[in-house]
Amino acid sequence: MELEIDEDLVKIIQIATENALLKLFEEHNERFYYCSLITTGEGLCPIISAWSIEALERVANESADVEEAKYYLKWSYSETPYFAYGEDYFKDVKSVFIDRMNKLKNAEERQREVQVRINSMEKAMHNLDAKGIFGRGKQRLDIVINAEFMPPDYTNTERALRLNPKEALYEWLEEIAEDI
Repeated sequence: MELEIDEDLVKIIQIATENALLKLFEEHNERFYYCSLITTGEGLCPIISAWSIEALERVANESADVEEAKYYLKWSYSETPYFAYGEDYFKDVKSVFIDRMNKLKNAEERQREVQVRINSMEKAMHNLDAKGIFGRGKQRLDIVINAEFMPPDYTNTERALRLNPKEALYEWLEEIAEDI
């Protein structure tokens, strides 16, 4: 089954995401293990969420029970210090998303638009992965990438399976993935 995407959306999402991620990786020379584009069920403008081993250590060490904090924080899209990182790069995306939604006439068209948006986000992440932004070879196996709805649903797992080598997903699938 081919996913419906909009190449214009893919392009602007990819540019914003690439700029934000390159800034993140340049400013924070850390070992990132999670990097996702996040949206809502209403299909709002995506934001980046990312975790590194070092960031998890820093944030968890602020808790009374460090190991428990690590468990609960490890995949939390909103509690990372890199939540909405590079948000300024997404101004054009936000404007296009608003314009497109304002042109829709009914709930069915809005739901279709949300699906096109998440599919276009997935394609943008796929394209960035193909460019090597998340590493190559063994390095690529150390990071989970995705395009996700929050709150999460089973389609997040489907996208993760399409976007990542199986070896990169073992922990994510075991610890956080929604059942398909």
